[in-house]
Amino acid sequence: MSQIPTEFILIFLGMIFLSVFLLSQGLAVPVFGEAGKVRKRIRERLHVLERASDVPNMQTVLRQKYLKRLSPLEAALEQLPGMEKLAEMVEQAGHEFRAYRVILLGLALAAGGALLVWLFFPLWWAALAVGVALFWVPILKISSDRGKRFAEFEEQLPDALDSMVRALKAGHPFNETLRLVADEQKGVVAHEFGLTFADINYGNDVRRAMLGLLERMPSMTVMMLVTSILLHRETGGNLTEILQRLSSLIRGRFRFQRKVKTLSAEGRMSAWVLVAIPFVLTIALMATSPEYLPMLLKEPIGHKLIAGSFFAMLLGIFWIKKIIRIEV
Repeated sequence: MSQIPTEFILIFLGMIFLSVFLLSQGLAVPVFGEAGKVRKRIRERLHVLERASDVPNMQTVLRQKYLKRLSPLEAALEQLPGMEKLAEMVEQAGHEFRAYRVILLGLALAAGGALLVWLFFPLWWAALAVGVALFWVPILKISSDRGKRFAEFEEQLPDALDSMVRALKAGHPFNETLRLVADEQKGVVAHEFGLTFADINYGNDVRRAMLGLLERMPSMTVMMLVTSILLHRETGGNLTEILQRLSSLIRGRFRFQRKVKTLSAEGRMSAWVLVAIPFVLTIALMATSPEYLPMLLKEPIGHKLIAGSFFAMLLGIFWIKKIIRIEV
């Protein structure tokens, strides 16, 4: 072990981190929730709807009011490129802190981690790599919280639709059904339906309020709900029957997703095993034959073999991700 260079240990740990991260992002797909491409299409459709009407974007109006409450320095930081999108991510994740603080926390983690690596291993590229990785930790945490919140909302949505159906059958108006859902349900769905009811109650029209719900929860299930409600208000029909069928459709979609996830479990486990084998064997060689790996590292062809094998492993991860990706 003492003959193995420190540079190789750092590179080896970096390879493990990158492989596990890519594998977790590609294979640990939640049962609920939408892919990023679907959310992007939903946002594009929202922009088209907003441009088609003369009503300004509610998110833009709220952001302008929000910036007016900040100090000049905070407002300048919040107006930096990319901060608006980050602020939207923070809001969708259910957090209330300001977006610029996420960047400041990332910079603090990056500086502290890079300095710590430099003190123990005076390698500028290692310190830079650790700093860059730590900078993205807060943003990845927010992205993870947002995905969990989307999944929780979609899981609770069928029960919320059933509550709306019962309220409509009892003779309550549509606006009141949103308040009843917020009172009867718990968690994310109660919070979002409460915001939608408050949006209508404070003078906004139903169309803008429902599009605001879709902006906060950009998923295919919410788009089906919003589209059904808006079409009903324009063309008429039996909203109770529409919501009942939508609730049944969403539950059936979730059952199908769970079935696909179960059938692909073997493939995901195989992917973890295949990616772990090279690292486990390397650790075993480091423990049993410490003189073997330094011979590989001292030869230039050994460097090429290591780089080629790691590149092939990354290709394998993306290929497995493509095969068993769950997008229903």
